[in-house]
Amino acid sequence: METKLNQDSPKDGKNLSASAPSGSDLFQKIVSHAKEYGFVFQSSDIYDGLQAVYDYGSNGVELKNNLRYLWWQAMTRLQDNIVGIDAAIFMHPTVWKASGHVDSFNDPMIDNKDSKKRYRADQIIEEKIREYALSGQKDAEKSLQEGLDKALEKDDLNALRGLIEDHKILCPISKTCNWTDVRQFNLMFSTQIGSLADDSSTVYLRPETAQGIFVNFLNVQKTARMKVPFGIAQTGKAFRNEVVARQFIMRMREFEQMEMQFFVRPGTQAEWYEYWKEKRMNWHLALGTPASKLRFHKHVKLAHYADAAADIEFEFPIGFKEVEGIHSRTDFDLKQHEAFTRKKLRYQDPELNQSYVPYVIETSIGLDRLFLLTLCNAYTETEGADADGGAKTRTFLDLHPALAPIKLAIFPLIKKEPLQELGMKIFDDLKFDFKVFYEEQAAIGKRYTRQDLIGTPFCATVDFESLEDQCVTLRYRNTTEQKRVPIAALRDIVQKEISVSDILKKI
Repeated sequence: METKLNQDSPKDGKNLSASAPSGSDLFQKIVSHAKEYGFVFQSSDIYDGLQAVYDYGSNGVELKNNLRYLWWQAMTRLQDNIVGIDAAIFMHPTVWKASGHVDSFNDPMIDNKDSKKRYRADQIIEEKIREYALSGQKDAEKSLQEGLDKALEKDDLNALRGLIEDHKILCPISKTCNWTDVRQFNLMFSTQIGSLADDSSTVYLRPETAQGIFVNFLNVQKTARMKVPFGIAQTGKAFRNEVVARQFIMRMREFEQMEMQFFVRPGTQAEWYEYWKEKRMNWHLALGTPASKLRFHKHVKLAHYADAAADIEFEFPIGFKEVEGIHSRTDFDLKQHEAFTRKKLRYQDPELNQSYVPYVIETSIGLDRLFLLTLCNAYTETEGADADGGAKTRTFLDLHPALAPIKLAIFPLIKKEPLQELGMKIFDDLKFDFKVFYEEQAAIGKRYTRQDLIGTPFCATVDFESLEDQCVTLRYRNTTEQKRVPIAALRDIVQKEISVSDILKKI
């Protein structure tokens, strides 16, 4: 039996054995796996942690860097009309007034008076909708979904509270329906800059990376000599004081975005919106995410700057969740910055011989959510028999070799010279080409298992025969197949498998 999140199986898991874990159980196994094997730690763990803030361990940072690299190459190398920037986290505070974040960047918040716990009003309603769906109450599910959509579209906080009361949504802690009114909660973190502490010195930790692109529109267009249509890409940290941050790294207060703003002629935004929807879906498929686990979700309530928006959602063990957004932002941002600065942010189109404010198509993906998607997609359990004929579960991460934190592990069969010397010689020879790991502790089987658990695609074992024939035993992670290969061929074998070009060609 194989429990694997990227298999094309129905959500109810009918083609898994009865011992297969439920969605929430599987998610918890993946969360535990991430900590135990050096992918993600709770921030300030020795101080009992800081809620919704996480650190990436030695394997996590490698995987994260590999995902970021693939996105960057797909955006800037494969597209001759997209360039990158790296804007500062701190920006002039009026930027956020112009963008609408100071006045409108809010979530609907509600407290339970008995438990003193705080919740996102829309999220606890969504949980009730899922509850109705699982229990087969189709009419109640449809009614509540329509009510939620209508309330969010009108920003009707009283209607949200009415839905919570009408459907008797209880606090999961107190089990009561004793709620406060719903109120808006601004998500931006503020701080002071310089030595003064008055209002004029207040700055914000950016809640998105997009505004750094917009304020640099003319700088980049002129210095990079770009012609519309063209794009500007950026990766970087963003910060949001989430009302309720939960579900591991799904929703954090400090996170990383990978965004691209694509500037187009007014009137062409609809076709470019569809183009980038398809392009971004193809990117996810090229990374090995099954089509059955991905879907588009069209926004019912559009942001104040958008005329069209959709999310790419992935089916995590806990259900479909947003991973990436594609938005048609119109010309809102550039016009707002024009109005607040009284400086023209226009493009002189030589083909039309006219000046205009470009429209913008945005692709915005959360790197942390992509990281979690990748872990969930790779986590694999297979059942077989041990040496005594008993049941045995094998767990490994089926990561694409290009994404794996370590590409090749090198093991002397036993901790003894001259096997150690030859093993280190191979390590020193290959470490300039890709990430290599050397280990000589414990039995060879345990060393294989440790590498399986972090997704290492290849292990090379140096034995006494290697001293004679200059070959090693190369083990393949997924199949556990082993074969003898020349030491001189190791570089080419591994590099062929870890090449990102095969991924990029599929996009």
